[in-house]
Amino acid sequence: MAGHSQFKNIMHRKGGQDAKRARAFAKIGREITVAVKLGSPDPAHNPRLRSAMIAARLANMTKDVVDRAIKKGQGVGAGDDYAEVRYEGRGPACVSIIVEALTDNRNRTSSDLRSMFSKHGGAFGETVAFQFDRLGVVRYPPAATDADTMLEAAIEAGADDVASSDAGHEIITAADALGAVQAALETRFGEAESAKLEWRPNMTVPLDEDGARAVLKLIDLLDDHDDVQTVTANFEVDEAVLEKLSA
Repeated sequence: MAGHSQFKNIMHRKGGQDAKRARAFAKIGREITVAVKLGSPDPAHNPRLRSAMIAARLANMTKDVVDRAIKKGQGVGAGDDYAEVRYEGRGPACVSIIVEALTDNRNRTSSDLRSMFSKHGGAFGETVAFQFDRLGVVRYPPAATDADTMLEAAIEAGADDVASSDAGHEIITAADALGAVQAALETRFGEAESAKLEWRPNMTVPLDEDGARAVLKLIDLLDDHDDVQTVTANFEVDEAVLEKLSA
């Protein structure tokens, strides 16, 4: 999964540099609203909401903003009716891309994304999900425990794999086991840094500098769209190229 990890790293750098707080707040707020609408307003009984609220806290969203998003999900006051939509396509260099969105206007969102793909050498609407696996991912900071203890606890909880590094612990689970694994780990290590379903590529496309630049340009545009929640791609780039592009 090197390509996925490198993609995440460069997106984290981008987020730190751009600091687009208003857009980030809007996306987290929308996720909170949908999580409440589809489940319970109590995060203790709604793993998706709990994960969204962790993201809100890490982003320093105020309690008032979070409360408004929760009330919106409960139908308190006027509000948009968001639908979850997944879009697929190919970017430059035949890189497969999955875009997950929460939108109140499917026609607008699909039209916008189709235009982005087209203008940047991509093909919108091609089926690519078979090149990805849907997995549960629980993350803890490195200070939570040591690698051996986390591995033992994760296996006991029913996880499939653990990757520990200086950046923290990443626990991989089957999609339908995410809630149970998260709950078991939180009894030992406290609240997770995040716990959510993610797409992970089961095959990657190696990119040179020009290919990486073109793909990242498209991904940045997609990620900046107001309706887009996540963008996942299956490319792989040498660390030296990533460093050059993110400098």
